[in-house]
Amino acid sequence: MLRRQVITAAVVTAILLAALAAWWTTRAPLVPAVSARMAPLVRTLQFSARVATASRVEVGSTLTGRVLQVAVSEGAQVKAGDVLVRLESDELRASLAQSQASERQAAARLAGLRSTGRSAAQAGVAQAESVLSAARAELQRTLDLVAKGFLSEARLDEVRRAVAVAQAQLDGARAQSAANAEPGTDVAQARAQLALASAARAAAEARLAEAVLTAPADARVLARMVEPGQIVQPGRALLGLALASPLQLVAQVDERYLGQLQPGQVAGVLADAYPAQRFTARVLSIAPLVDAQRGAIEVKFSLPPPPPAFLREDMTLSVEVETARREQALVVPADALRSDDSTGPSVWLARDGRVQARKVRLGLRTLDAIEILDGLSAGEVVLLGPAPQPGQRVRADTAAGASARASKGTKEDAGAAMSSAMGR
Repeated sequence: MLRRQVITAAVVTAILLAALAAWWTTRAPLVPAVSARMAPLVRTLQFSARVATASRVEVGSTLTGRVLQVAVSEGAQVKAGDVLVRLESDELRASLAQSQASERQAAARLAGLRSTGRSAAQAGVAQAESVLSAARAELQRTLDLVAKGFLSEARLDEVRRAVAVAQAQLDGARAQSAANAEPGTDVAQARAQLALASAARAAAEARLAEAVLTAPADARVLARMVEPGQIVQPGRALLGLALASPLQLVAQVDERYLGQLQPGQVAGVLADAYPAQRFTARVLSIAPLVDAQRGAIEVKFSLPPPPPAFLREDMTLSVEVETARREQALVVPADALRSDDSTGPSVWLARDGRVQARKVRLGLRTLDAIEILDGLSAGEVVLLGPAPQPGQRVRADTAAGASARASKGTKEDAGAAMSSAMGR
């Protein structure tokens, strides 16, 4: 009797286990799900930017020399024309004095040609003319005497030679006088020598002036890379200056997000060192050229006047730009989207205990949420993550879906993507 009861109990247990196994294998799987609902949707981009003035310059020397004095320190405010650095200039001053002396010498020679030289040349012409006149008169007398037989032909030849010599002397005197005239060659040469000496003097003055480095405009000294006693050479930066201009923010943004940015967009800005002092900026310009090496594009932001006092040149800030907003949109989580290249985007619904595929038309997208423009109605239950194929049984777990949705939110955070882009 006991044995029969044991066998009966074993059979019943086996039947129950088989029934439980059958029920377990045929029960519908439980999948996280949410109800599509109307809600505000905001898309933002987050990335890092740095503080920069509109114009920054590096000041260097055009001469090779030893630094005598550095008149400014880092952080100093300077005005246009203020002395920044002085180089030793004894040799340059000596060169200037030499060129000035050469200029005075050339000027004196030109003045001499125009005064005493010109007078002497004119006197030489007058004397030569007088000698020629006397020689011609002597030639005439000689001709008469030779005709009467009182003088020989040899004497006539001598007189003729004297006339020719007097004529040559007159031609030379006239040429010298012409050379000493204002358009003459001697005066022109003297003017050229004076111009050459004046140019040498101007060059010496310029080199001497270059021994003193001055501020090109109102600016703030950012960096000082030189000390007294150093030997400097052309092309080496000695000081870094930020010219007086409004502060800007400059960011390198991944080119994938270029279509979301446009001038005039408002951005929230936060410095890690001052987390309680959030302020706003505005997209000022977007560079026309993409950095091919980093795959990024430069975006500049203008700051409201006056800018926060704690900003420093090259300070790193976190920027969040609002790129799109929907006051009310039919929103589902991003992981509810099922993409198919052949049929287009779709979502899977839980209807009557089974999975149903539904094609949808998408609108605004963030990293966590998607706007559905067509194909879905508010209140319909959308499956999240892995789920059975359409047509199979399913149970929608809206509690799990709501919990996951609450933990993610609907706000885009592209910080990781931007950091990756900036690090390439």
